[in-house]
Amino acid sequence: MENTEIYSGKSHELQARKWPAGSSPVCVVMISLNEEHNMRGVLENLSGWASEVVLVDSFSSDKTVDIALEYGVKVVQRKFKGFGDQWNFAVTNLGISCPWTMKLDPDERLSEQLKNEISKAVYENNAVVGLSVNRSLWFMGRKLPVTQTLLRAWRTGQCKFTDVTVNEHPIVLGEIVTVSGDLEHHDSPDLHHWFYKQNKYTSSEAAIRFHGGDLAFKPRILGNSMERRMWMKRNFYRMPFRYLILFAYHFFLEGAWRAGRAGYIWSRLRCDVMRFVEYKAYEMNLRGDSKVIGTFNAGVPDARVKQYE
Repeated sequence: MENTEIYSGKSHELQARKWPAGSSPVCVVMISLNEEHNMRGVLENLSGWASEVVLVDSFSSDKTVDIALEYGVKVVQRKFKGFGDQWNFAVTNLGISCPWTMKLDPDERLSEQLKNEISKAVYENNAVVGLSVNRSLWFMGRKLPVTQTLLRAWRTGQCKFTDVTVNEHPIVLGEIVTVSGDLEHHDSPDLHHWFYKQNKYTSSEAAIRFHGGDLAFKPRILGNSMERRMWMKRNFYRMPFRYLILFAYHFFLEGAWRAGRAGYIWSRLRCDVMRFVEYKAYEMNLRGDSKVIGTFNAGVPDARVKQYE
């Protein structure tokens, strides 16, 4: 049954602690699987600012849920079927009461300037429906000169996500403005963790290629920026010298060279990610299926929180 709330044991009991409402009328929503290493840091970052914090957990086997409950976060659990599916569930089924909703990953941190600018925007401009932020990438503990502008906040109830397995995008109709300040993306605490994440990601991307799955947006070389990006993604593996071109793009055009050797390693590894997708998709075609051996350390339902199908 789609998105049906199910109960077992003590899951119907009220959580003992409640998140202390902060200064901004924003509900921050996160999804998680084994984010113990990030959870305390991101919740400290949001404390005193976010009015509500909601976590949709995919049966973490570490202390992710323990830490979230300690801080009074509203936690529910649901089996992960894909990023688009999980985010659409999160923004439509959890009874968010704040006028604004913000998507956040556990490995991201808001600068004080960004907090202030978001609060200012949601209070002062009644015509705005969505807010984009500038996200900076941190790698090997260093800030890279690489930024992205991403839609991350919207009026509650006015967003849906592209229904794709990975690389989901929020869709908001109406006026969207970009606020100043920095959203720091601390990609992984170390390379061991980074490789673990990329192994999962590249397997999912390879499976999409094997099945001929849809991209987040229609690929069009003469379309908008997102459509052009999808066109490049669809046709990347047909390009000659593709990995040399991709390295040059990351290292020189995006400016990763300014971060020294860390920037060089990051640029090389971004090429490796695409190469792993290509190799895994090739292997899947040889085998005739996309099955991946491995569970990636998912745990069991936690009876302290509500469960959804």
